[in-house]
Amino acid sequence: MQDVAQATNAIRAYYEGLAAGRFLASFCTDCSRYTFPPTGCCEHCGSWNVQTRPLSGEATLLYATHNVTPACHPRFEKIAPYVYGHLKLKEGPVVQAIVLGVRPTPQDLQRLFDGGPVAVKAQTLHMDDLPVLAFALAG
Repeated sequence: MQDVAQATNAIRAYYEGLAAGRFLASFCTDCSRYTFPPTGCCEHCGSWNVQTRPLSGEATLLYATHNVTPACHPRFEKIAPYVYGHLKLKEGPVVQAIVLGVRPTPQDLQRLFDGGPVAVKAQTLHMDDLPVLAFALAG
């Protein structure tokens, strides 16, 4: 079993990587699946045999909506209103994140929905207190 320091290091590595524009996940050497964000054990099989690995940053936007006002946390007030969505990473996990390049209007969200799944690429938003994962429309 991993100790608290090891799990804390996975979290620290994730945020340090995110600040540098690297996107990290845990890869399970037992079941060969990714857990994102990285944790001390595999979310699929429960194994503690995980390694931190980089992700491609490529994903498919499955669903998008807009936030409610006020923002859910003070760190997001500067960018509100914004769009967030469910995204399937190329490596498999489904995540929720901010989606850049789409206005949070019913018309723009409908156009996005009508276009079907959309390719997106991971980016880092450098907020005042913490880097935040976001995705921009590819191409």
